[in-house]
Amino acid sequence: MNEAAANRTLVPGIEAIVIGASAGGVEALLTVFGELPKGFGLPIIAVLHLPDERRSHLAEVFDRRVAMPVVEARDKETIKAGTLYFAGPGYHLSVERDHSLSLSQEDRVHHSRPAIDFLFESAADTYGRGLLAILLTGANQDGARGLAHVKQQDGTTVVQDPTEARVAVMPRAALALHTPDHILSLSQIGSLLASLEYSPC
Repeated sequence: MNEAAANRTLVPGIEAIVIGASAGGVEALLTVFGELPKGFGLPIIAVLHLPDERRSHLAEVFDRRVAMPVVEARDKETIKAGTLYFAGPGYHLSVERDHSLSLSQEDRVHHSRPAIDFLFESAADTYGRGLLAILLTGANQDGARGLAHVKQQDGTTVVQDPTEARVAVMPRAALALHTPDHILSLSQIGSLLASLEYSPC
């Protein structure tokens, strides 16, 4: 039995998934999302560090490669099941208590806007134990504090195995701050997501 199958019973009741990555993140996310089955029912909200000055093409790139609708997050948009949302360049993305998305231009976190910490902390406050948060490859400390906050709110935390990350700084920073529920390879993370059942409360 693979690890993801074993994990199936360990992460019941997930309502939403947040995922963060930086350097090496496009390839990592394509690997993870490539495992998702058609009709995957949970919302996924992703922050990938981007240069400010240009329009992001992430939604278009991923929409061609992922078996679910992919959109760039819009302010005040209600989070829909079975949709992958990407943070756009230049704005922090957060989750409001009414399960809508919010864009803001508050100060950068770890030189980044959008910042992974911003998304993870707001989503943890909204979803609590219903949140699954995943931190992948990256070259700075962003996401470590947010992931620890998810854990404090009884959410489930996953860190990419730093030995296989393109850039291990971000996973290692997370591991230095807290012990996640799972340290997995990209293919194991994809299998774990694919095993999750969508069950709205």
